[in-house]
Amino acid sequence: MDRNEAESLLKKYVKSEKMLFHCYASEAVMRALAKSLGRDVEKWGLAGLLHDIDTEITNADPKKHALVAEELLRDEGIKEDILDAIKMHNEEATGLERSTEFQHALSAGETITGLIYAVALVYPDKKIKDVKPKSVTKRMKQSAFAAAVSRENIMECEKIGLSLNDFAEIALGAMKEIAEKIGL
Repeated sequence: MDRNEAESLLKKYVKSEKMLFHCYASEAVMRALAKSLGRDVEKWGLAGLLHDIDTEITNADPKKHALVAEELLRDEGIKEDILDAIKMHNEEATGLERSTEFQHALSAGETITGLIYAVALVYPDKKIKDVKPKSVTKRMKQSAFAAAVSRENIMECEKIGLSLNDFAEIALGAMKEIAEKIGL
C-alpha cells in the first residue's frame, strides 16, 4: 500500500480533524526517526500514519484499540511487521510488552506528538515554530503538564538508542516541517 492509499483508508475511518493531525504528526515523526536510524522510511511512516485508524471505531477503548486496527489493516494487505508495531503501540490490549525497535519507536514517536502539541499551545501564538527541544524536555519533567501524555512511553526513545534531547529534537523538527498540515 502506498502513502496515498493509506491516507485514503485512514480518512475512511477517522473523521476528527484533531485525530488526523495526530496521525500526520506521528507519520512525520516516524519518518524522521527511520531516516535518523537508517530504517525503512516508508514502512515506518505508514505505521505512524495508520496506528490510530481504529480510535473512533473503538471509542479509544484500551482493551480493543489497536487490535481492531490490526484486523482492519490485515484485510488491506499491510505487512506483518507494520501490523505488529501498530498492535503493540497499545500494550494494554495485547497483554504483551513491546520488545522490538519498531514497536518502541512507534510508541515513543506517537506519544511525543501530544507533548509537543501541548508545549506549542502554551506559546502566545500557539504555533510550533518557536518551540525548542529544551522546552519539550523541560515540560517532560512536569508531570502535571499534559498529564495524559505517558512519559514512560516517550522514554522508550532510549530503547532505540536516542537520548530524550535527541529524540525531542528529531520529533520537533519533523512536526515543524508539516506545521500547517497539523494546525500548528
